[in-house]
Amino acid sequence: MNDPAVVERMRAEWNQRAREDANYYVAFGRREQDDEEFFKTASDVIRALEAELKRLPEASAADRRALEIGCGPARLMRPMSKHFGEIHGVDISDEMIRRAHANLRDVPHAFAHHAAGSDLREFGDAYFDFVYSYAVFQHIPSRNVVFGYLREVARVLKPGGIAYCQVNGLPPGSMPPTTWDGVRISGEEIRAFARESGLSLLALHGTGTQYMWTTWRKPVALAQCRIASVSNAHSGELAVPAAGRFSCASIWIENLPDECDLNSLEARIEGVIAEGCYIGVADPNVRQFNVFIPPGTRTGLVPVELTLHGKSLCPTGFVRVIAPGPSVPRVFSVTDGTNLTADKRIESGTVKVFLEEVFDGSDFAAFVDGNPARQPESFCTDARNQRYDVSFALPEGTLPGRHLLRMRIGSRNLSPVEIEVVPCAC
Repeated sequence: MNDPAVVERMRAEWNQRAREDANYYVAFGRREQDDEEFFKTASDVIRALEAELKRLPEASAADRRALEIGCGPARLMRPMSKHFGEIHGVDISDEMIRRAHANLRDVPHAFAHHAAGSDLREFGDAYFDFVYSYAVFQHIPSRNVVFGYLREVARVLKPGGIAYCQVNGLPPGSMPPTTWDGVRISGEEIRAFARESGLSLLALHGTGTQYMWTTWRKPVALAQCRIASVSNAHSGELAVPAAGRFSCASIWIENLPDECDLNSLEARIEGVIAEGCYIGVADPNVRQFNVFIPPGTRTGLVPVELTLHGKSLCPTGFVRVIAPGPSVPRVFSVTDGTNLTADKRIESGTVKVFLEEVFDGSDFAAFVDGNPARQPESFCTDARNQRYDVSFALPEGTLPGRHLLRMRIGSRNLSPVEIEVVPCAC
């Protein structure tokens, strides 16, 4: 049972946020978004959710049921409702549920519920085909509550059903968790939970980052298979770099058993375990199993072996491993340091730069019209893919108007970016 004091604190603080500016605290792009802009912010998440629906067994939308954990004011429920004959959402905040009812008033098969105990007790076993959650578990201050929800997901899923959830996978922080910056869950904990719960772990992305996504299936059956080919997971070419951000292979497998998951299915590349990160949507002919090339793998034609629960699954295949190309640090985007929707319009006096293919963000330097930026702070958001966020203050005396932002990593100059500085409204 969840601690009533923790549950009440979650309810009270999220009710307060809902009354203050519900759209901001749900989508956290900027304050005072109107409903049209607010619902548009869900487009990327909706596309990701819809992609996971392909994993479900064949059925008409009218025969499927879905559940959203932490539905808020129904930003995701409303567009997702078209894929189901019945869709439910739960939330700890009764104020958010009140807003969800208003947003769903013209969707008769969508139902929003106040989860007063922060659980799923009102739903029966094996009731849902699809369960999903986004930007919810990262705000829960109790591991007991998070894993209680995850155990409930396993209970309410139908056999063959799919769960697609996001949790905060950052390393543990130094401060106690709150109802905004909640507990952090490691990728290994997710693997262990799926294994212990008898769930097939089909995908685990973003380990070590705030936005770690995981996909599970509730098991149904097994079969025989063979490796058809091995290609580059990024380009589809029949060659994979030995290292770097593109060193991920897609193993294409005929007749892969549905019950294979990232806990039970293992690939060894020349005898070395290759970390699996994705098992593709079920297909009548072939399915995809993505693995990272182990560090130190030689170049050339290298053997690939698959095992299921430690036993050989099919005949050995081969992957062509090539030498990696050089990393090319580059600027992915530049935004205001506070308002991430402002793009290159700097409103707060601070700038946030998103970098890719960077080994070490600590040697970053920035200049605005030749003047050095102040207090640069770098943060590695994805070590495997060499991604960094860097924040810094504009130089003293920077006036409103257009300015040229020049940046470098060590001795390498990055592409300059024109920014527009506006008077701070802080």
